[in-house]
Amino acid sequence: MKDKRILYVSSEVVPYLPETEISSMSFEAPRMVNKQGGQIRIFMPRYGNINERRHQLHEVIRLSGINLVINDLDMPLIIKVASIPKERIQVYFIDNEEYFKRKATLTDEDGKLFTDNDERSIFFAKGVIETVKKLNWAPDIIHVHGWLASLLPLYLKEYYKDEPLFTNSKIVTSLYNQSFDDSLNKEMINKIKFDNISEDTVSILKQPTYSNIMKIAIDYSDALIIGSEEIPSDLQEHLGNSDKPTLEYHSLETFAEAYTEFYNQVLS
Repeated sequence: MKDKRILYVSSEVVPYLPETEISSMSFEAPRMVNKQGGQIRIFMPRYGNINERRHQLHEVIRLSGINLVINDLDMPLIIKVASIPKERIQVYFIDNEEYFKRKATLTDEDGKLFTDNDERSIFFAKGVIETVKKLNWAPDIIHVHGWLASLLPLYLKEYYKDEPLFTNSKIVTSLYNQSFDDSLNKEMINKIKFDNISEDTVSILKQPTYSNIMKIAIDYSDALIIGSEEIPSDLQEHLGNSDKPTLEYHSLETFAEAYTEFYNQVLS
């Protein structure tokens, strides 16, 4: 992967959040590419339960300061950055007081999904793309992890389809078994339609369940990785029907060679 540019967009990354399949792979995969001489960028949300002082986050003034329009409201984008100790890896954090100030990630103290997770997801996707544009850094591969990050393929291929920086970027999405019950806000589809994304392409999001959101990610990705030993059967079926390059599940202990080969296959 020498000199290849890989952008990692994840809902969670260790050491900033507890170890899960997603947070661990979102650290180990970029570390692997880094060691191989590739160039990496990692983006995640700046949730309110991330200790800024302990992890030494600081705002990047030159990247902050733009507003993103979410459902006709102007939302200020704040970019923070931190370095993972001993790894020479920087992580960029997408922040906004309204969406990410609360001392939790995706659910409240009763385990209920936040009602604005749909808007947070749109904000995160747009925020990552706008920041990468400001960095003027054209990725060869964009690797997406976690459902909060999973609108990025849709937004890149629809809302930002005329953005030349990403003309040659390939999108890889990892599918995990980390889902949620019920659904996100039923207004989600209207908020996406506000961005001139046609209802035909996202009609499945009239029911914004975990599986339906991930099906949209499958449809707009160039290649897929199965990130858990088992994924929901309807996702497995949708994946099979998509006929896109797919890498079977590999554990943290065995993934490195398989991911490297798969990245090269996607780029060839």
